Amino acid sequence: QVQLVESGGGLVQAGGSLRLSCTASGVTFSIYHMGWFRQAPGKERELVARINWSGGMTDYSDSVKGRFTISRDNAKNTVSLQMDSLKPEDTAVYYCAAARGSYYRMTTDGSVNYWGQGTQVTVSS
Repeated sequence: QVQLVESGGGLVQAGGSLRLSCTASGVTFSIYHMGWFRQAPGKERELVARINWSGGMTDYSDSVKGRFTISRDNAKNTVSLQMDSLKPEDTAVYYCAAARGSYYRMTTDGSVNYWGQGTQVTVSS
């Protein structure tokens, strides 16, 4: 069965860094667009960053642009999110996501085929 397993979440002070990783199994990883979504308490899940199947295209939400970097290694079936200059408002559960459809439609829950279980990121002020 398809599994997306995240790691790397935790507690960090504002201004610090964390690196999230997601390893996929049971799926042909290289044909899926990958993304990271997050959901803060009381808020809807939102797209943070996405990367197309080849790694040649990336996009970021305005709130993280310039601070977060998404990357993938198709040989290792992994996608990563490097998070720098973290702010308290980045506190959320972060989810790895895989989508087979249009890259540009990978913006909402409905566009995702598979989800990871989520990893908590907490940024203290």
